[in-house]
Amino acid sequence: MDWSKDKGTDVTITLKLFATLSRYLPAQAQRNIARLELQDGATIGSVLDALGVPRGEVHLTLVDGVFVPLDALDGRRLKDGETLAVWPPVAGG
Repeated sequence: MDWSKDKGTDVTITLKLFATLSRYLPAQAQRNIARLELQDGATIGSVLDALGVPRGEVHLTLVDGVFVPLDALDGRRLKDGETLAVWPPVAGG
């Protein structure tokens, strides 16, 4: 996806992808964080799809610390200044 601001974008978010999902971050990411400039109306699902993140690898999604159910990813529009954080399933013990 072209994240360029000059393409009519007007929403900037912070994206945090954790653990194995960090491999899907764009090149400009530092550590596990990237700032993305999106078109108004972009959803969590559209961002994940554009980055190539397989939905089956998404386990927990938060926007500004608030849980977003997996079945709501395509309907939850992102707003300017929000932080989207996504985790894969984790195992351990």
